[in-house]
Amino acid sequence: MQNFDEIIDRKNTNCVKHDGMESFIGAKDAIPMWVADMDFRTPKFIIDSIKKRLEHEILGYTFRSDIFYKSIIDWHKRRHGWQLKKEWLSFSPGVVAGFAIAIEQLTDIGDKIIVQPPVYFPFFQTINALNRVTVNNPLKLENGRLNMDFDNLSNIIDNKTKAIIISNPHNPGGTVWTKQELLTLNDICLKNNILVISDEIHADIVYQPHKYTPFASISKEASMNSITVMSHSKTFNIAGLSTSYVFTENKLMLEKYNKLLNTYHLNGGNIFGTEALIAAYNYGEEWLEDLISYLSGNIEFVDNYLKQKIPKIKAIIPESTFLIWLDCRDLGLNSNELKDFFYNKSKVAVNEGISFGQEGEGFMRLNIGTPRSIVEKAMTQIKHAYDKL
Repeated sequence: MQNFDEIIDRKNTNCVKHDGMESFIGAKDAIPMWVADMDFRTPKFIIDSIKKRLEHEILGYTFRSDIFYKSIIDWHKRRHGWQLKKEWLSFSPGVVAGFAIAIEQLTDIGDKIIVQPPVYFPFFQTINALNRVTVNNPLKLENGRLNMDFDNLSNIIDNKTKAIIISNPHNPGGTVWTKQELLTLNDICLKNNILVISDEIHADIVYQPHKYTPFASISKEASMNSITVMSHSKTFNIAGLSTSYVFTENKLMLEKYNKLLNTYHLNGGNIFGTEALIAAYNYGEEWLEDLISYLSGNIEFVDNYLKQKIPKIKAIIPESTFLIWLDCRDLGLNSNELKDFFYNKSKVAVNEGISFGQEGEGFMRLNIGTPRSIVEKAMTQIKHAYDKL
């Protein structure tokens, strides 16, 4: 078993989470618990696969072999119980690039695209950058879980609404959408001819008893009316290798996607990213189970600590991800004051809830993908600042 308690100094490696903390989010000399990047050592089987490829000592143009696609297909069959097909698959250098291409190719300028805030902020940024119109269907916080508002969703759709982009499982709230929830969403989308773009990058880190359901797996109609963007990068903490993939059963949609991918020559990929995916999906299950167990312990620690010592901050317990959505509204602080409380008084760098949409005001996102001792230190620092309020 990997030692997840090991503390590794990531400074001076051009690491966004540590070295980029001040320039990206304005936090200085704080514990970095913000961007969704874990502080655990890259699994040995991935490092070994990269070392083996390096032994050849020529790093020229490469293509993705059948083993690459078979690794993806086999992983989804084993882990998620459904059958992908090679002809449904394509490449993307990243999940954001993947859904950006999908938006550009499968919708038109001026089209309305629905998002469900609080949600991953590149959804808003990409829609706006591509001159589409963002329409919000806010999630509802009910009994410690973020839920979709299907009644409001039906009401906000008009003839300019062409797509919805969902986070499945949800970032930042950690909700794992049930099959029934996805079926209800699918019914509304099919009825109104709404394309579903599903970001499923967090699918592999799910806590019992919850179960991830691929949107495309719920029905033939859903598979034909959706495009999914996905990666192993969050699961195995290798975002720096810029390797992701997309899939759709709809041949015409995939052709449109590939047209732009090829136009901008984005389909080449990364030699080491390819090797890492093959290793991760063929040898990574035991490591992943150990990781999930460790992360679950971190979540339990944070929840118990807050309940016992910082009761005005409440953890929305995630069903997935290594991120905890913190409800800080009882502190009575506005967004600037809340940022100051965490960044300057607690010296803990988290993601501001407001960045995930107006619905995130009063919330913060905490990354617990780090050794337990770091989580404990962060909670202690937050407690000291809390006692001075």
